This record gives sequence, C-alpha cells and structure tokens, in this order.
Amino acid sequence: MSLPPTGRLIETDADVAEGAAWLCARDPRLAQACAETGPLPLRRRVDGFAALLQAIVGQQVSTASAAAIWARVEAAGLTDPAQVLAAGEEGLRAQGFSRPKIRYALALAEADLDYAALRQAPDAEVLRILVAQKGIGLWTAEIYAMFALGRADVLAAGDLALQEAARVLYGLDGRPGEAALRAMAEPWAPWRAVAARILWAYYRVVKNREGTL
Repeated sequence: MSLPPTGRLIETDADVAEGAAWLCARDPRLAQACAETGPLPLRRRVDGFAALLQAIVGQQVSTASAAAIWARVEAAGLTDPAQVLAAGEEGLRAQGFSRPKIRYALALAEADLDYAALRQAPDAEVLRILVAQKGIGLWTAEIYAMFALGRADVLAAGDLALQEAARVLYGLDGRPGEAALRAMAEPWAPWRAVAARILWAYYRVVKNREGTL
C-alpha cells in the first residue's frame, strides 16, 4: 500500500517507538544512544498559528528561555492572530519578544496561512510555503513539520544541539554543519524525525553527564 503525500506520520508514542526500533536495528550508535536515553518523548503539539508562533519564539534561544517566553505568551492569551495584532509591538515586547521576532509575529498574524491545507501537503511543499513567510527559515519550518504536523522524515539539521549530539555520538573531530548532518541522516530515512528525537535526548544525557546543564 502506497503512503499518502504526507508520508508516514508520528501520532503516538508507539510510532516513536517503532521508528526508534527501526533505527537502532540499523545503526549501532543510535542504539547506544537509545540505551542511555530510555523512552523518547512524543513531542507532538496541535498545529496551527500558535504552534508556528511557538517555533518562532524558540529561534536562537535556549529551551529554557523559549519555554519562559511562551508561558508568558499563553498567559496573556496571545495565541491567535487577532490577539497578536491587537497586542501590537508593545504587547509583544512586554512578553519578551525581541524586535525581529515582533516583526515576524505580526507578519505571521497577517499572513492568513491555510493551516488545514498544510496537513495534507507533502513535506517539501510544507517547507516551501513556510519559508516564504517573513522570519521563518528552514529550521523553524522543519520544527513545525516535525512536531505540529507529525512528519516522520523531517530533520532540523541546522539545530546546534543535534549537531553537537552527532559529534559526540559518532566521535567526530568537529561539529557537523547542516549539510554534513543531512548527509549523515540519509540512511535514517524514513524515520529522520525519530533520529532527531534520539539525538536531542542524547544531547541532554551528555550535557548532564558533563555537568553543563
């Protein structure tokens, strides 16, 4: 049976476990990482404006900082386009948005994206549509595809934590760049989003072991 245009989707913990088992059977280093991390998180979120805005909030900041800002955004009720536009620059600044992210948030609120259509679009089309929006680069688009749309074969290769985890796990001399990590990830298809979950979890293990978190 052929897959739909969206490809395989990650909807449940069982899907993550299936992908992890497939990867671990084929890559001893990923199997090693999984043995250290334990069960992987699902990390799914409801798709739509709020999920994409949350991805913008997470750009180029630590996980803790992004979580703190997003908690303020939710508390202020700024999770739909109308409320963001009503809040304006001052309202967003009060929640911790930087000047560029204020512009991106307001542009997204005005964009009127068809989020329902994105659910049915192939991965490449999803990414093409999203990166056409102001302030949304490939990393943000891939994060949205992975966690809001559940795409199983998308990898945010520009993510520094993924790159650092790959460096340690594979004993590389230096952190692989985005292109190098994408090349490394080719054998992980069709479960590259699960491989990303393994590497993120392994990153936390390594950093805790080194006492840097």
